[in-house]
Amino acid sequence: MITNTVALLGMAERGGFAIGAFNVYNLEGTLAVVGAAEEAASPAILQIMAESISREGRPLASTCLEAASSASVPIAVHLDHSSSRDEIERWLESGLKSVMADGSHLEFEANMEFTRDIAEMVHYNDGVVEAELGRLTGAEDGLTVPEYEAKLTDPTQAGDFVAHTGADALAVCIGNVHGRYRSEPRLDFERLEAIRDVVSAPLVLHGASGLDEDLVRRSIELGVRKFNVNTEVRAAYIDSLAESFSATESPELVVVMERAVDAMQSLVAAKMRLFGSASD
Repeated sequence: MITNTVALLGMAERGGFAIGAFNVYNLEGTLAVVGAAEEAASPAILQIMAESISREGRPLASTCLEAASSASVPIAVHLDHSSSRDEIERWLESGLKSVMADGSHLEFEANMEFTRDIAEMVHYNDGVVEAELGRLTGAEDGLTVPEYEAKLTDPTQAGDFVAHTGADALAVCIGNVHGRYRSEPRLDFERLEAIRDVVSAPLVLHGASGLDEDLVRRSIELGVRKFNVNTEVRAAYIDSLAESFSATESPELVVVMERAVDAMQSLVAAKMRLFGSASD
């Protein structure tokens, strides 16, 4: 059943768990996430990258909406990392009501104004807005300590940011990175706790691929209600394809795709259990 993102995050808050938001790029990824959610009796978020929606357009959005509507568990559909007002407006016109307004590349005041403008537009259309304060990188390597810390979410700004913008959820930067971690992940839980104390909106952690159980559990205890997972799901898909096409036999394409769906679905279901959202 298609479900409002805020409703899912509220469910997570009441239950003391987090929702997995899994990036999908095609039908196979969509089937894997919904299949895992039904297998684990878990809510989930189908997440589409802005680049994907620009390239694939309405067919991918329609696929996700149909899959969410047909699911036996609560599923939301969400646009990830868009810095374009026009793009977000087109998303809303497609019938999709959950977006990430990414102004994290802007200075604080500009980010606030950008996010507030998007939130007003999205809320007028009965939608949901996730914002980001701080700036995630692909990896922390090569940054000086002051440069690295400057990219982290400032707890002294977080409360004012959410209050001014009206954001429904806040993605925070506490040492998490996009892509693969090049060294052991180190999350600043003292910072996360300080953010939680001043922000009433649900907190989001991007870059959840590669985080071990202890880090995930502690993040949930300190208010994270949504984890974004992309890298590991993509890797499961690509590894499955590589294995199929390196085999001595020449499998039918339908079989190749079924194997890829199974590989992604197993990974996604395991994440749902890790995040505490599974009820199976």
